[in-house]
Amino acid sequence: MLQLFSRHAAPRTHALALCTLAGLSAAATVHAQDAGADAWRFQVTPYVWMTGLDGQVRPFQGAPSVHVDRRFSDLLSDLDAAAFVTGTARRDRFVLQADFSHAAVSSKGTLPIGLPARAKVRQTSLTLTGGYNWAPSETASVDLMGGLRSWDIKATAEVPGLARADSNSSFVDPILAARWRQSLAPRWSSLVYADTGGFGVGSRSTWQLLGAVNYAAREDLHVSLGYRHLSVDYRDDGRRLDFSQSGPMLGVTWLFGKGRAAL
Repeated sequence: MLQLFSRHAAPRTHALALCTLAGLSAAATVHAQDAGADAWRFQVTPYVWMTGLDGQVRPFQGAPSVHVDRRFSDLLSDLDAAAFVTGTARRDRFVLQADFSHAAVSSKGTLPIGLPARAKVRQTSLTLTGGYNWAPSETASVDLMGGLRSWDIKATAEVPGLARADSNSSFVDPILAARWRQSLAPRWSSLVYADTGGFGVGSRSTWQLLGAVNYAAREDLHVSLGYRHLSVDYRDDGRRLDFSQSGPMLGVTWLFGKGRAAL
């Protein structure tokens, strides 16, 4: 159920995506209010994220910092591979969420002294959160969650013909997250998701913000269109991975379990 892209598949299509969604269980989240307390409800959302990349990469102390600032249209030919999927499980008011994100992109940039440089970043993250659902009204639903996001980031900075530096960084960030879903019409809803974390435990900081509009094509199939921003700032022993990604995203959610039919 993953959304996959690669150089060897069709023309290099980019959907640099990231993140997890923590947020993107976000695609179209419908809750079964009248399901029994013991009934589990599940949803799975593969998604595409059409994002740009902006930030600084320094593989280790003393290595040059490469600044990369690329729009989505510039990155179309730079994507190596990407896969994004998120899932949610609910039982009564208890909620569990998992998000997997993988993206590898190669890009060109410049050093502060003006020399041309190349950077490649391969990022894999897994977010696991759990929490409690609160319904302030019949049309609104709020998830308050906490959990962990693990990162595995491999970065390369190269000045062609002069130097090359590689770095592998793996760390775990604690995160706090909130998701608010609002019914707009019989088939329409909106969703806002936000998380923040790091707190110096893994990265200095990481945060994410997502907004989406969801349409129920069937009771078990929903389509979402939204916009997402993800940022991380990690520094350790002179290494620096400080980048952000922003762009529109498209997701498709399948719902299953005993509670799926109750919108």
